[in-house]
Amino acid sequence: MAQALKKLSVQALKNNYAEAITTGVVSRASSTWWSNVQMGPPDVILGITEAYKRDADPKKVNLGVGAYRDDQGKPFILPSVRKAEEIIYKKGLNHEYAPIGGEAAYTDAVAKLAFGEDSPVLKNKSNCTVQTLSGTGALRLGLEFITKHYAKNKEIWLSTPTWGNHPQICNTLNLAHKKYRYFDPKTNGFDLKGAIEDINKIPEGSIILLHACAHNPTGVDPKPEEWKQLSQVIKDRKLYPFFDMAYQGFATGSVDNDAFAVRLFVQEGHQVMLAQSFAKNMGLYGERAGALTFLCGDGDAAARVLSQVKIMIRTMYSNPPLYGARLVQEILSDPQLKAQWLKDVKLMADRIIAMRQQLRTGIEGAGNKLSWQHITDQIGMFCYTGLKPDQVERLTKDFHIYLTKDGRISVAGISSNNVNYIAEAMHKVTS
Repeated sequence: MAQALKKLSVQALKNNYAEAITTGVVSRASSTWWSNVQMGPPDVILGITEAYKRDADPKKVNLGVGAYRDDQGKPFILPSVRKAEEIIYKKGLNHEYAPIGGEAAYTDAVAKLAFGEDSPVLKNKSNCTVQTLSGTGALRLGLEFITKHYAKNKEIWLSTPTWGNHPQICNTLNLAHKKYRYFDPKTNGFDLKGAIEDINKIPEGSIILLHACAHNPTGVDPKPEEWKQLSQVIKDRKLYPFFDMAYQGFATGSVDNDAFAVRLFVQEGHQVMLAQSFAKNMGLYGERAGALTFLCGDGDAAARVLSQVKIMIRTMYSNPPLYGARLVQEILSDPQLKAQWLKDVKLMADRIIAMRQQLRTGIEGAGNKLSWQHITDQIGMFCYTGLKPDQVERLTKDFHIYLTKDGRISVAGISSNNVNYIAEAMHKVTS
């Protein structure tokens, strides 16, 4: 009798569960595991792209996307990268794990690209360089290392404005961040006076984040003499410089010119930290190839830092991906391939520079009375146009041109096919 009742009870439970699944009525416990999770805000750039895709107007233009496009608006695969792919394929390499910090040949090559072939800090092996998941991964790893091991003032200062992911990473790590003046909206240029005034007030031992070149999102870079002044005040205040170099070669077309600030700071005795990315300058957006370097003063300190960085990597993602790093390594280690890559990256930079000039010429040629010199003074993929939110709204509504509300445009979205249209539209919304 008891056994029969037990079977009936089990069957009843099964029937009740099946009914709950069918009707959508589930237990309170199983329905509330994630009920406390709030909806996150949509990504601004993704929202612009989605709106652009929905627009059926044939003249529509997307100036929001932060990826290089050729003059036909298509993704560009660098000839040097294509050749490197062929070489790697013929090698028939395996797919074993990479070392935790990445292959030594890769980390050596990217460090030389950043600091220079003959850099003393590389010769005395006082650097700790590891492969990361592109530039974002380098920033995250570096900032998390700061939260765990930096012994001084754990407070980081960011330019106003800065890349949106910089404060987001800091917030995730509960790393206090503050702002120093950088962009001057009156001139659409660099606010040297404001930057130096603010940096002079930063507490000693704080971290300061610097964009090595092609400042994102403004496109405004300090001139060499201004970098020297920044270096001096940062040294006087005993601040720790963390460089974000996502565009080496992509700004001026010269990898050496674009590394000027980093190499200047090293030459003047700063023990910098550096995040590198090969998304833009090699077109390896989806391969996530990057690097993080600490300059540690001597080889013993570098070894100790490396040991702790490896522990952090091991618990984050265990090992870095191979393919993108192999492409970078192949390009930087083969003289002919590297020479081709230097031509490729200059080709991209030159197209961006040409589009800036044509856009400015088009706006001025339409009879616009405002100054547009900042378009050609700024550099790199992004340009702070100076457009106001209402002007941006009109550009989108009346001319189907999509960009962020702060007036930032991706110059890579401009081509010889649409530059005159964009110039005429910008003239009309600002006249």
